Parts: sequence; C-alpha cells; structure tokens
Amino acid sequence: MISQLEKIITLRYLKSRKKDQILNVISIFSFIGISLGVAVLIIVMSVMNGFRSELTKKIIGFNAHITINSYDSFLDNEKINDQKLKRIIEKSIISNNAEGIIIHKDYTKGILLKGYKSRDFQNLDIVEKKSFFGNRNLNFKTISIGRELSYILNVKIGDKITIMSPSGIQTIIGKLPKQEVYSISSIFETGIVDFDQNVAFININDLESLFNLENKSRYLEIFLNNPYDIAKSKKIISNIFENNIIYSWADLNKTLFSALKVERNVMFIILTLIVIVAAFNIISGLTILVKNKTREIAILKSLGVQNFSIKKIFFMVGFLIGTISTIFGVIIGVLFSLYIENIRKFISKTFDLVLFPDEIYFLEKIPSQIDIYSILIIIFCSIVITTIVSLYPAAQAAKLNTSRALKYE
Repeated sequence: MISQLEKIITLRYLKSRKKDQILNVISIFSFIGISLGVAVLIIVMSVMNGFRSELTKKIIGFNAHITINSYDSFLDNEKINDQKLKRIIEKSIISNNAEGIIIHKDYTKGILLKGYKSRDFQNLDIVEKKSFFGNRNLNFKTISIGRELSYILNVKIGDKITIMSPSGIQTIIGKLPKQEVYSISSIFETGIVDFDQNVAFININDLESLFNLENKSRYLEIFLNNPYDIAKSKKIISNIFENNIIYSWADLNKTLFSALKVERNVMFIILTLIVIVAAFNIISGLTILVKNKTREIAILKSLGVQNFSIKKIFFMVGFLIGTISTIFGVIIGVLFSLYIENIRKFISKTFDLVLFPDEIYFLEKIPSQIDIYSILIIIFCSIVITTIVSLYPAAQAAKLNTSRALKYE
C-alpha cells in the first residue's frame, strides 16, 4: 500500500520547479521518447497486421482453401457427403490445371491454366467481384485472363490468343506441340500481380483435351466457411481423405507468411529499442532528482520515514513517468492507425509525394488493423521496461546515509 505521505511527496517531485530545470528537460525527453516509441510500435504493428490481413483475403479470395488430389486413382467424391465435412465447407468444385505457353503476335509467355466447368466457374469468389468484367460463363474455346496479363498482351475482351501445349500431335513432318486459339471472354483482377499476370481460366474439357489429361488427374477444391482456421479444418479433411494428397492455401504460401512474420518480429524488436533508450533517460532523471533531494531525503529519514518508503517514492516517480507516457503513446498510436490513410492522402496532396504506390504494394490504400492483443503486449513491455529502470535510482535513494547528508548538505 502507498501511504498518504508517499503520495504527496511523489506528486511534489513530479511537479516542475525552477531549480530543477535540467531534471525537467530530462523528464520531458523521457516522456516524449517513450510516447513516440510506443506510438510508432502500435502504428507499425497495425500496418503490418493490416497488410497481412489484406494479403490473406486476396489469396483466399483467389485460391481454393484446401485442395485434394490423387495421382494414381480417381477421387472418391462420395466422401464429400460426410457429415463432419458438410459442417465446415461452403462449397466444393472439381478442377484441373496445367502449364502452357500463351502466344499473341510476337509475344510468348508461360502461364498456369486452371480448368473449371462453366457452372463451377460462376461460383468462384473472383467471378462475383466488381472487378470482374465480361462473360461469367466459361464456354468452349474461351479464356478468362487477368488484368495485368491483358495489359502485357495489349488485348481486350473478344480478342483471340493462342495457347500452346507441350503435349505433341503427330503430323506428316513429325511431332509438333498442340496449339489452340481461344477467345477472351472475361478479364479478372485479384489485386496480386503474380496471379493477374500468370494465371488464366479455361473450360476443363478444353484443358484436358489440349494437354492430354485424364479425368483421374482432376482435383477437388474445397472452400471453407472459416478459411482462417485452416489447421483444424485440414485435420478433419485429412482424416476423411486419408489416402489422398491434401494441401491448403497456408501450405502454398508458407514461405511468404513466414517472411512476413519474421519481418514483423524484427520490427517489434528494433522499435522496442526506442522505448528502452528513452527509458534509460528515467535513470538519469531520477539520479539527478536523488542528488537534488539529498537534504530532503535525510530530513525524511530523521523524522522516521523508512528506507522502503523512500524507495517507493522515487520508484513511483519513474513508474508514473513511464506509465503516463505509455498511455499517451497508445492514444497517439491508435489515432494515427485509425486515420493513417487520411494522413497519407493529406501528405501526398500537400507535398506532392507518392507515399504508397499501388504498382509496388498492389494495394489502393495503406492497410491498418488494430490488434488489441498486440497493444496489450506493447503496453506491458513498455511498463516493465520503465519499472526496471526505476528500481536502481530508487534503491540508491534508500541507501543514502542520513548523518552524512545532513552534515554536508
């Protein structure tokens, strides 16, 4: 418990006095440093959380959440009627894919072709978006390509392109690769340039005919009610399709999300150093405070105030500086994170700067997602750091020799 006397003395030492100008400057810089460190930590964590969330949404919106494949036999589609599976899946779609070469005039490019039945293609999330243009039916000899690829090829809906397959066809002059001409029926946009440049959709029967694929090479794509709880869902599906190869969107993008996680953790460590450096100013400030208050400490001790109370007084001074500055930093960080896009627009317009080019980040605005758990960790770390640095000066104040202090002060 803190006594009334301890509270009064602590608050008195926190107030500005003319003879303590150096101490006031150090305290102000400690306050500003910790507040800025906490605010920057929250802003950076919010932006990185937002970026990861937006990237996850785009990946989930384009790819199947879980894909089931069997290399040596036909898939047992009856297993899809399992009651446990029905509770977690939204829909399931048969698909197939192959890699070919797209040819248009003098331009050639390798491309991943995904084959769907026309009715299944209409059920894809990407087809239901506003950024999808053209015919939603995937008819024979038609193809749906990404926006970025349409820019590269300089084509539009209705234009013709050629797809070449590595599968050969026997002619009088020998074996030649298969080629088919397709009409562009639609153009989609995922927001991820790799998908928009390198993936296209054609009818599954066209795909299998062009690449000489058998029906047993088909995949079963599963879309979940909750794609974010992927580990639990994958385990349930693995138990049902135990003899098949199963992989999820998280497995396909493991390297990317691991890199984002490492970057996020490194940024947290680096920015925490800002708080630590600012917190060390508290040691300087409290040490000077102890030096300036030597006589007062000696008088308090001579009046019967215990060493533990002296320690608590100076500890509370450092603790309050750290806690108040942390709270102030949290307020700044949260407000900045909430209005970061408005701030970006204002700076860009005022100074004519491009702060977040969408051709690099593939996002129209700076994403921000405030995570309460992350903020609590930042608050905890900041207060712990300021608490630790306050212990040493407080202990030194309690060790002060009363008789020597009264003699020389």
